[in-house]
Amino acid sequence: MNKTTLLGSSLLLCASAATAADYQVETLADGLSNPWSLAFLPDGGMLVTERSGQLRLIDAAGQLRAEPVAGVPEAFVNGQSGLMEVALAPDFAESGELFLSYSCGTREANHTCLAAATFNGEALENTHEIFRVQPAKKGSAHYGGRIAFLPDNTLLLSLGDGFDYREQAQNTANHLGSIVRLNRDGSAPEDNPFVGQADAVPELYSIGHRNVQGILVDDAGRVFSHEHGPRGGDEINLIEAGKNYGWPKITYGIDYNGSQISPYTELPGLEQPLVYWDPSIAPSGMTLYQGELFPEWQGSLLVSALAGKEVRRVELKGNAAGEQESLFTELDQRFRDVRTGPDGAVYLLTDSPSGQLLRVAPAN
Repeated sequence: MNKTTLLGSSLLLCASAATAADYQVETLADGLSNPWSLAFLPDGGMLVTERSGQLRLIDAAGQLRAEPVAGVPEAFVNGQSGLMEVALAPDFAESGELFLSYSCGTREANHTCLAAATFNGEALENTHEIFRVQPAKKGSAHYGGRIAFLPDNTLLLSLGDGFDYREQAQNTANHLGSIVRLNRDGSAPEDNPFVGQADAVPELYSIGHRNVQGILVDDAGRVFSHEHGPRGGDEINLIEAGKNYGWPKITYGIDYNGSQISPYTELPGLEQPLVYWDPSIAPSGMTLYQGELFPEWQGSLLVSALAGKEVRRVELKGNAAGEQESLFTELDQRFRDVRTGPDGAVYLLTDSPSGQLLRVAPAN
């Protein structure tokens, strides 16, 4: 473990309600190959995915094991594709079950896939694919890949539109540009909102998304997600079953070449975001802070950002967004994921071929 400590303080974007905090940043692990996701083990250890296809174990003593965890499914690694999320089942302490999202296939025909496995403390056992997005797509962009569990023990998997397939986000006959809800064996729950509808795949939970890379479920069962816009138009959404979030019929962004995607930011029957960012910050991960170390952040969304090189704190006021605060900009890092630790600290993964796991705690 690298004990180097950096001191910093947050930058207020809106001064009326937000409260800046002083903090210190420790490097817990480095040399990680584009780390993508983090999960906390009951014994105090952690699992970290590397987009290049490895699952790494940081043991309870805080040491990064030299050898990757065995039993990980083979991922298609290119561009944005690779191994993505690791998520522990709600009953992991008893079952040892976890889930991995990853891209599978070839550049000419690939999918976002979901596998289940059992972790025995050293390796994965009984690793098996339980779901793959249909249809296959070409290229290596916009996979989504985040996982969250609902109170009824079903899981949500966030997906992308495949970049060159954005019109498919409005097509209920496939999974592109959606959030899907699955049973833990990968099957579609019978009460999913599109079940029984003509020309709709049964796994759909919500549609009209571009590239959802942050999703969480709070204690009240509310689902929050965020997604990349094009140039401008990154969003935070409050997700409800069966709703259409508009992409690409409505957007607050424009195409990368400067052309218009849609003349509309609102249309009847399409949901509006809680927050949109223009210019884009490129949101990547998200946590709801409920720790005790930073009481001034309690109940806020923390959104890690790639292009923004920050973590954006967004206060929640009921089902609406409040003040915002920009955190950790002095580190000058692209942040891939942000998590609230069991100890109340904030944990960050930096997006780099030699990425880091950082722990943020109060300066005092």
